[in-house]
Amino acid sequence: MPAPLDPVDLTARLIRCPSVTPEEGGALRLLEAELSAAGFVCTRVDRGETANLFARWGAKGANRAFGFNGHTDVVPPGNPADWRFDPFSATLAEGRLYGRGACDMKSGVAAFVAAAVDFVRETPPDGAVILAITGDEEGDATDGTVALLDWMAAQGERMSHCIVGEPTCPEVMGEMMKNGRRGSMTARIEARGSQGHAAYPHRAKNPLPALVRLLDRLASHELDRGNALFDPSTLALTTIDTGNPATNVIPAKARAVLNIRFNDLHSGASLTSWLEGEIARVTEETGVDFSLVVKVSGESFVTEPGWFTDLVADAVEAVCERRPALSTSGGTSDARFVKDHCPVVEFGLVGQSMHKTDEHVEVAHVQQLKAVYRRMLDAYFA
Repeated sequence: MPAPLDPVDLTARLIRCPSVTPEEGGALRLLEAELSAAGFVCTRVDRGETANLFARWGAKGANRAFGFNGHTDVVPPGNPADWRFDPFSATLAEGRLYGRGACDMKSGVAAFVAAAVDFVRETPPDGAVILAITGDEEGDATDGTVALLDWMAAQGERMSHCIVGEPTCPEVMGEMMKNGRRGSMTARIEARGSQGHAAYPHRAKNPLPALVRLLDRLASHELDRGNALFDPSTLALTTIDTGNPATNVIPAKARAVLNIRFNDLHSGASLTSWLEGEIARVTEETGVDFSLVVKVSGESFVTEPGWFTDLVADAVEAVCERRPALSTSGGTSDARFVKDHCPVVEFGLVGQSMHKTDEHVEVAHVQQLKAVYRRMLDAYFA
């Protein structure tokens, strides 16, 4: 029997693969080699410029197929000189492993790969274990997990339940798991008037006061107060631009972008309708025309508490000695795609250093995470 797969060593090897979105960087090739050696059937599901990996141990179409989902792509490291260690060196210091992707989320991928490999070698289950790993989570996410799920549907592959290994714990290992997420949408608004001399404003149609009026109404509006499952929805203005360098010219156009994180009291369609209504009112009041472009990157969802969430919480409590709270807080993740395929829950590491300079992970936490995932597998196939 081969020695157990060390998730810390695997994390370090993954960090040394410079897989900044959309570059594969060798990370998926490394995982494919490890998984193939353990008897997983591996398929590259690349689409566009995005590399993805599907791996299955066990029979295709098994009644029970436990899945893990994660990503090996990382955000750019910024200036390497600002880091304590080279961001792709995977340096170990004071019980921490440093490097871009150490926290988000090469350690999570390494932990579930190591748990899955050891599990099928030591206690081959009556069912299948599926790993769906993408290289496009930090980017537009159009050709990553979505491509994997599209391919799985076409091939008759299916997970019956899935764990997404993103960081979920705010400060302490084991304190939180995600059984849902708020939706997310971005709205791009353009106000169109007519250019003129600032000394003769009556000869122009200034789009700025109309845009400011609209944005004030949107930002001042209380979308909701949340509910038992979700925090309140939020609207954040992220930029306002005119592109006008002259102080004596009234611009012809002005633009703004806002982002809405919404709970299940709304949908992308209902919020778009609300924005259109507010725009129409300001147009009627000011005579300034607007255009609106909306991109909904994910709707809100909840995996209802039940035996699956209990299975996850029991595994976390057994290893981390605390029972994780159910939460729908935070941003979006690829769970927003997986939820259309099967029930999904997220559990992973403490996420305080993700995307930061000197990103790092506690070595002990990586070992704990592997143990948590192994307990989930043991319980699921018991």
